[in-house]
Amino acid sequence: MKILITEDDARIANFVAKGLRAEGYVPVVAPTGAEALALIQIRDESPDLVLLDLGLPDQDGLAVLGEIRRVRPELPVIILTARRELGEKVRGLDAGARDYVTKPFAFEELLARVRATLRDRDQETTTALVVGDLRLDLQTKVAWRGERRIELARREWALLELLMRNPTKLLSRMQILNQVWDYGFDPGSNVVDVYVGYLRRKVNGPGETALIQTVRGAGYRLTSP
Repeated sequence: MKILITEDDARIANFVAKGLRAEGYVPVVAPTGAEALALIQIRDESPDLVLLDLGLPDQDGLAVLGEIRRVRPELPVIILTARRELGEKVRGLDAGARDYVTKPFAFEELLARVRATLRDRDQETTTALVVGDLRLDLQTKVAWRGERRIELARREWALLELLMRNPTKLLSRMQILNQVWDYGFDPGSNVVDVYVGYLRRKVNGPGETALIQTVRGAGYRLTSP
């Protein structure tokens, strides 16, 4: 997932970019509104999400947001600004932002909002995820392996959704913790390994190809049969 950080404060931009990169995202920094809009309109550079400061050096962030809504109405935007007044927040949300985060902020909270926004965007554009003969219905929250129905607990469903949204991609335990259990969970816990075990037993029936691969010391990935 590519995330465009439109922020002229290099310290904040680098801090956010470093954190997003550690979580497996691809951050791109644009210090001005003009640069951000140019990137959005280039097919190979277009992001999946924009973090937008309102106090940009070349133009007001709300003007940039308006132009984003015109050229890419489906592109989600999270406003990231020092403007804390209620009126500013209302204007930003009314202009089409999905969320509004004020500075200073905790990176863990921003990350949770990024995940939620991307999750909402994905659910708007698809109703099912399919990898090989494994299908996950995002509306009913039921999985199927061929014709076999798989009942999942809430965390198992969230874990399977994450793996299926990133087929063949290696996900570290920390990435899985941050995206399925959110921030603040004990990183020393073996809860990821335990739930991967639960999920394996449900997804891999007798005679079926094992889909969840363990990479020792690195994490897990979903393979396509």
